[in-house]
Amino acid sequence: MTKSSMMHLCGFLIAGPVVHSHAIWRNPRHRTDFLSLRHYAHLAQVLERGRFDFLFFADRLAIADRYGGSHVTGIRHGDQDATRMDPLPVLGALAAVTSRIGLGATRSTTYDAPYNVAREFATLDHISAGRSAWNVVTSMNDGEALNFGAVPHLGHDERYDRADEFMEVAFKLWNSWEPDALVLDRERGIYADPDKVHYLNHVGKWFQSRGPLNIPRGPQGRPVVIQAGSSGRGKAFAARWSEVIFALQPNVERMRIFTAEVHAALAQQGRAKDASRILMAIMPFIGASRAEAEDKRDLHDSLVDPLVGLSTLGAHANADFSDLALDDNVEAVTSSGSQGNIAALKSIAAGASISIADAGRIYGRGVMCPRLVGTAKDIADEMAEIVASGASDGFVVSPAFLPDTFEDFVDGVVPILQSRGIFRREYDGPMLRDHLGLAAAP
Repeated sequence: MTKSSMMHLCGFLIAGPVVHSHAIWRNPRHRTDFLSLRHYAHLAQVLERGRFDFLFFADRLAIADRYGGSHVTGIRHGDQDATRMDPLPVLGALAAVTSRIGLGATRSTTYDAPYNVAREFATLDHISAGRSAWNVVTSMNDGEALNFGAVPHLGHDERYDRADEFMEVAFKLWNSWEPDALVLDRERGIYADPDKVHYLNHVGKWFQSRGPLNIPRGPQGRPVVIQAGSSGRGKAFAARWSEVIFALQPNVERMRIFTAEVHAALAQQGRAKDASRILMAIMPFIGASRAEAEDKRDLHDSLVDPLVGLSTLGAHANADFSDLALDDNVEAVTSSGSQGNIAALKSIAAGASISIADAGRIYGRGVMCPRLVGTAKDIADEMAEIVASGASDGFVVSPAFLPDTFEDFVDGVVPILQSRGIFRREYDGPMLRDHLGLAAAP
């Protein structure tokens, strides 16, 4: 099997008590010290031992308070936004305790400036020796808008229009230093060649930026760009800019449809089919037997209150479900936020009704991540089949518990994938682009 056809793996994290699973902080086996650096350092080292391509932290810029117009439910039950520490400082620390695994974080194009983001990720790329990745989000709800004085929130397509220009400016900033601009001639006292450091003088609809960036070009040229848009406009944005596309699809058929749509969008942008790696989210429950794995899943699910899922769902969909009876139907809800989420819930129903209570349970247990339940071999078989079918280039592994899920996966599933020759035994190079088989940034 060629390197380009190898399975790719990412560890999905949030710097807080919840990831997709809302039961993580309630782990009955041990405390989950999500406010400590030691916790994240251990996770990064486990994933690096498993030769994962990269890990990344999802992020949002507000607590969830759409449910009932208040933060009470989300804070009381510990929803996905009850606590999110800034992931960039965490990644800076992880760069010091790892040597190969890629390090990604979310930054918003709606509530930041291109210069800030370009500078942050250029710094991370240097101190990690070329392992940085930026998960680009446009932000999607009123809670974030209220924290930045931007009310009303920009419309869905307008956020992506702004994001397109944001990316143009960020790329120009990363390219404002030519690769050989840094001279460091100590004898002659020449630090850099000024003819190879360029002003941008960008003036557009949304941004003005003179440049240049005050950091030399990074080892990767620019960070790897991750995106997860699921709407038509989101897929078009991802096809233009991304090098990794993260998707949450409930079943293999939806994975195939999504991947085909992305490949078509890449072609429309004049990019090759393999210009971006498409990774599907999964949540594995791994046991010595299938019965043991099912017991782990059932224990996990028993710790999830439907209200905590409804709080997170409300934040994602920019909708308040509190005035609807729990047996009301999801199809009655309109959304100005994450358009893909409601559509995916309808897909899970397969034509049947999904109640608001069902939506809360689905979101609370894993935000619609498909759950793979069985022995390590069962999980490896299912993953291999998905990749072989062309539905995905690999997976974003989302934990049910921490560090339990990652440890079970690295110790059980990874060796089976390696023995079949579909996942690396060692890293091929020092940089994230090497792991992903991506061309060097121009």
